[in-house]
Amino acid sequence: MDLDVNAASPMDSGLFGLPHGPGEARVHVLGVPFEATTSFRPGTSRAPEAILAASRQVDLFDLHFGRPYEQGIWIVPSDPQTGAWDREARSLAAPIIERGGAAESDLEAVTRVDAIGDAVRQAVAAFTRERLDQGRLPVILGGDHSTPLGAIEACAERYPGMGVLQFDAHADLRPAFEGFRWSHASVMHNVLEGPADVSSLLQVGVRDLCEQEYDVIQADPRVRTLFGHELAAARHGAGTRAMARAAVSSLPEHIFVSFDVDGLDPSLCPNTGTPVPGGLGWDEVTIWLEELAASDTHVVGLDLNEVSPGPTGDPGGCSWDAIVGARLLYRLIGAAQP
Repeated sequence: MDLDVNAASPMDSGLFGLPHGPGEARVHVLGVPFEATTSFRPGTSRAPEAILAASRQVDLFDLHFGRPYEQGIWIVPSDPQTGAWDREARSLAAPIIERGGAAESDLEAVTRVDAIGDAVRQAVAAFTRERLDQGRLPVILGGDHSTPLGAIEACAERYPGMGVLQFDAHADLRPAFEGFRWSHASVMHNVLEGPADVSSLLQVGVRDLCEQEYDVIQADPRVRTLFGHELAAARHGAGTRAMARAAVSSLPEHIFVSFDVDGLDPSLCPNTGTPVPGGLGWDEVTIWLEELAASDTHVVGLDLNEVSPGPTGDPGGCSWDAIVGARLLYRLIGAAQP
């Protein structure tokens, strides 16, 4: 199919303005507008819509990854059930989060929020299994960082012993947070302690965590964490590319890439829910993705989460967060080309 690689046409309704349908696209993207356990600033449930709108202004030729669009990229039509789950769970979780965590009297609300979180997990897992069966690349577009759990588990079922490459400001290794089992702050704990057969977790950019999470990092041989200050030292010393090449080379053949946008410098994602000073710059992330693409690993699934267009939403895709998110999504897809 011949496409205009200079710019996406605003007349096209697909992701990145592409005309691909489900049958011809290798990459299937599932928007999951769910953020029930967001613990600071809300807004990530609006990300899929805002990124879809912003994506139509992304140039389809990429200096680093060439023509990712040639794989075919399709976004699944939004499912109103996810929005209904989000609204119900947020209404139950919000007063608990505002008080700083669950009390004994909150058992019924917590149980319901956890049930909804598990329903999202299972729906995402079903989507992922179906796409893997079809030989496609499943991509999860959150929402908060709880949303890709089902996808990671489904990929680990298909590729036992796979690794997870996590870009994040946070370790996300808490057994639960504010009383909620399927919290965004617990996703990697749930990966490591759940049914997923994951042999290694490489975390890049972590700079905000609790002591319990630090103890897990020190004790669990599956976990390797490159903290923000180590990235800064490489940036000004031995070099980002050398660090990225060595770290990626330690991963197994099959990997899932989980990208929490707060792993970036907050200037690139000012509205994300839990921003932390420091983080990866745009060119630094590109180096990591280049090294990933050049490695012997095979990306079997990926996600982008915690993008927030701001508290008022951004259906037109004009917010800086949505613009950065759309370009990051395109480069992640580019780095995952076969």
